[in-house]
Amino acid sequence: MVVEDDEDLRIAVATQLRAAGLEVRTAGDLAGAEEALQAAPCDCVVFDRMLPDGDSMNYVHTRRQREWRTPVLFLTARDTLADRVAGFEHGADDYLVKPFAMAELTERVLNLCQRSGIERPPVLSHSDLVMDCARREVRRAGVLLTLSNKEFAVLEYLLTRPGQAVGRAELMEHCWDALTDPMSNVVEAVVKRLRRKLREPELIQTVRGFGYRLGLS
Repeated sequence: MVVEDDEDLRIAVATQLRAAGLEVRTAGDLAGAEEALQAAPCDCVVFDRMLPDGDSMNYVHTRRQREWRTPVLFLTARDTLADRVAGFEHGADDYLVKPFAMAELTERVLNLCQRSGIERPPVLSHSDLVMDCARREVRRAGVLLTLSNKEFAVLEYLLTRPGQAVGRAELMEHCWDALTDPMSNVVEAVVKRLRRKLREPELIQTVRGFGYRLGLS
């Protein structure tokens, strides 16, 4: 999850992390972060230090006292040694000073996700489809497929919910950024390309008026 009150930066960071294959939720303040964390756990949280409703360092410190162990990275313009030490003392696992390189942020977040302790299968499979998440490889009936980042993200999301109907809006939320027009046909376009690349028999089934599910168990 990315917690950042600067909307442009929040969208840019979320977009970069999604392009790296991560599922990303966002919040603009501590209240939104708390609501999201109560709803579902995360592998890692990226916090801007100063948010409209408080200092995220104090928020993390309070949660740490309640045995919260999710890895945290602070993004901040505060670059003194004292600031960095205070961040770690209050529960940070990593600390990155603004301005920063997106590539460096991505690698730091990926490393923290691996340390999160939330088990995630390295390989997802369904019928004769196999996705190696670490290698970012997808094979059907043993044949290696070439997928775009968005195709990979949509297929991975469906694979984590085998047999379940996944709504179009849910796919939009988890695989695209907030700038994407919800009325556009981007989901349909990606699913169409995926179906073509996956070939017959068809794995991705349409749930009329709702979204999609994986079939052919």
